[in-house]
Amino acid sequence: MTAMSRETLSRREFIRACLLSLGSLAFSPLSAIFQETGFGKLGRITTRELDLYSQPRDDSPIVGKRYRDQLVNIYEEVISPKGPAHNPLWYRVWGGYLHSAHVQKVRVQFNQPLAQVPEYGQLCEVTVPFSAAYEYKNGWKKWDSYPLYYETLHWVTDVVEGPDRQPWYQISSELTEYLVYYLPAKHLRPVPDQEYAPLSPDVPAHKKLVEVEIRTQTLRAYEDGQEVFSCRVSTGIPHLNPTRQGIPTETPKGEFRIFSKMPNKHMGSVTGNPDAEERGGFSLPGVPWTCFFVDTGVAFHGTYWHNNFGVWMSHGCVNMRNEDAKWLFRWTTPLYELPIKTRRDWERRGFGTRVIVK
Repeated sequence: MTAMSRETLSRREFIRACLLSLGSLAFSPLSAIFQETGFGKLGRITTRELDLYSQPRDDSPIVGKRYRDQLVNIYEEVISPKGPAHNPLWYRVWGGYLHSAHVQKVRVQFNQPLAQVPEYGQLCEVTVPFSAAYEYKNGWKKWDSYPLYYETLHWVTDVVEGPDRQPWYQISSELTEYLVYYLPAKHLRPVPDQEYAPLSPDVPAHKKLVEVEIRTQTLRAYEDGQEVFSCRVSTGIPHLNPTRQGIPTETPKGEFRIFSKMPNKHMGSVTGNPDAEERGGFSLPGVPWTCFFVDTGVAFHGTYWHNNFGVWMSHGCVNMRNEDAKWLFRWTTPLYELPIKTRRDWERRGFGTRVIVK
């Protein structure tokens, strides 16, 4: 390993590094993992262990296990008449069937690294199933956490030479400017401004309404009383032990306002997922498309750790599919106005869209 250059690569050095990196993709350990599983429909196991069944029904024999971060080829998607009712989707994989609740569908996409990024940061999305983050403290070492996962979002604030002498991105946490870590640049896709620019900005703010019905686990959005969007969600688990701060895990009912929006948020412990899980908590870097509406930390947001919408799953937040959370982020107020000009613009605060949870 080589010591990291603390300065941004020169343009000539960067072009040379890009050419080298493109030539070395086929020989990188991560590429080898992906090539073994193929580049078709892939799934990542998102829980500690997952039962493999002989048939797409949970009363069939268990014929094996799959474990966190294993990648599986998905040969077929099956809607099972045996359910479960809220989510009857199963995946046929090698050796049997996995219920979809804890399988994240993923892809492999390598990206051309940027030569430089704005001083205030460039929003980027992870486009591989997982990527191990590194720190630089008197040398390179793995960040004390799980990898960063597919479709998580992160603010990139520099381009450096990584431990493999290829372009890596410096990622700065939105929590504090002192928390930085690094990923291979080819694993991250820059998100263009137009991709998350506001939707329906001309509709008066007071005519927008978000309604969540806990009984049916559905979210609906209205413009002047007319439904314009709906999706299934996962709200907070009732009767779960309160969090360490004494906050109930059930999503609170009532009328609220969205007051803070961030395209990415590190939720839970910052010390790393394994430690947090052992203590009954969680650590989720890069949670996408967050819209906070309760000051105890309850938000609408995307979800990459389960695929089980339509049933209670969270510690109070409203879990959504990433594409649904992105739509809501763009549509609600306060508007996330672009372009970003300073790091303070990573968050937008204001008296935003009305939310009713019932």
